[in-house]
Amino acid sequence: MNASDRTPADLLRSALAADPARPLVTFYDDATGERVELSVATFANWVAKTANLLQGELSAEPGDRLALLLPAHWQSAVWLLACSSVGVVAEVQGDPASADLVVSGPDSLDRARACRGERIALALRPLGGRFPQVPEGFADYAVEVPGQGDRFAPFAPVDPAAPALTVAGIALTADQLVGRAREDAARLGLVPGSRVLTGHGYDTWEGLSTGLFAPLAAGGSVVLCRNLERLDPQGLAGRVESERITVNAV
Repeated sequence: MNASDRTPADLLRSALAADPARPLVTFYDDATGERVELSVATFANWVAKTANLLQGELSAEPGDRLALLLPAHWQSAVWLLACSSVGVVAEVQGDPASADLVVSGPDSLDRARACRGERIALALRPLGGRFPQVPEGFADYAVEVPGQGDRFAPFAPVDPAAPALTVAGIALTADQLVGRAREDAARLGLVPGSRVLTGHGYDTWEGLSTGLFAPLAAGGSVVLCRNLERLDPQGLAGRVESERITVNAV
């Protein structure tokens, strides 16, 4: 992408300018059979809506800390880029009790209730579906996000030197995150158009990088697979072929 890009949000803007129609994130859940493919434009639209929710409805400001209690999922990727767009620090699997906001999946709601700030819950159902009944004390992301604006402009410019992400004991500024993503992309041999298959979780830097940031930095795309262990070798080989995988990072 552009050498001047210094935040993940910058990388997404460059991807959108270069080719908005190409796939960016393809998500599989091999426990449910779900497959979702998001182009750069569609992904960016979700990010803009989520960033508007963060900044507007939730009153999040640059430097606020958001505990992100989500698995590797396309909606998790959206939240990571939305945090970058606003300047909010995404603390992956962080402590909700010390965070300003929390975003939780259905399996971590009890833990998330320790947050005294705003709480958002994601059902993680196919096609971004709602909870049948909204969990008490939470707002349902699938209810709140559709009405948000399709374009996002931060109230204050995001500082590339400010904290952006913490995961598994690693703390990175936005600039450092982009730098590491570019290094990982080079190590993996990623180039524009590369297509990465990964089954890693989002609870480590390796998982986040191969599952989002490195392909984004290289102008490639990712096939993100949850519950990939349920796929037999023949099924995995078929996915590599059908998805035109160029780098298998499983």
